[in-house]
Amino acid sequence: MEFIIKKFDELSIHELYAILQLRSEVFVVEQDCVYEDLDFKDQKALHVFGFKNDKIIAYTRIFGPGDYFKEASIGRVVVKDTERKYGYGHDLMKASINAITISFSTLEITISAQVYLKNFYETHGFNKVGEEYLEDGIPHIEMIRK
Repeated sequence: MEFIIKKFDELSIHELYAILQLRSEVFVVEQDCVYEDLDFKDQKALHVFGFKNDKIIAYTRIFGPGDYFKEASIGRVVVKDTERKYGYGHDLMKASINAITISFSTLEITISAQVYLKNFYETHGFNKVGEEYLEDGIPHIEMIRK
């Protein structure tokens, strides 16, 4: 899979539409969660997305230290449901961590993770901090990678 990293202003209309469609497909429809995806944070983020057969099937947005959390951060981690069985989530996290290291010169990363993905994120060096909390009605935990 090929990963591309772009600032918001560098995204084509077609890329932005495909990213928003994928986020909506997973976070709103699949997870049956009504939430405000368009939060005006995309403009600050770097967008990491993976292509397969000319389609965006994996995506994250990353932030530098202080733009979202005190540390750099990764959010909106998503892989198309039919593509998860190939391990692309791991490839996506590696690409996102690498992009943070290169773009922001830091290894410290904070995420707000859905609780059921705790083990997945632990395989990428993240550790739970604090207590479980609800975000948009879904149990989350803060996790940090140092």
